[in-house]
Amino acid sequence: MTDMIQLLHSMEDTIKLQSRANAERRAQRAEQEQKEFMEKLRRAAVSKAELDGMASKVKGSEDAVRRDQLIGMMIM
Repeated sequence: MTDMIQLLHSMEDTIKLQSRANAERRAQRAEQEQKEFMEKLRRAAVSKAELDGMASKVKGSEDAVRRDQLIGMMIM
């Protein structure tokens, strides 16, 4: 009978250890996924900032061309 109880305790301990190990792996995977998501967000923010800068530069160039054209028309 004692052997059976020891076997049951051993099985219970094994199940607990496996469960704990699985929980730790899930936590590590979730942490890695969160890091990857944050990196994607950071890259997206950088890309948006670059696009906004390029759009501003193009808009400024367009405005300068219009101004030059307007001045050219006023001089004629």
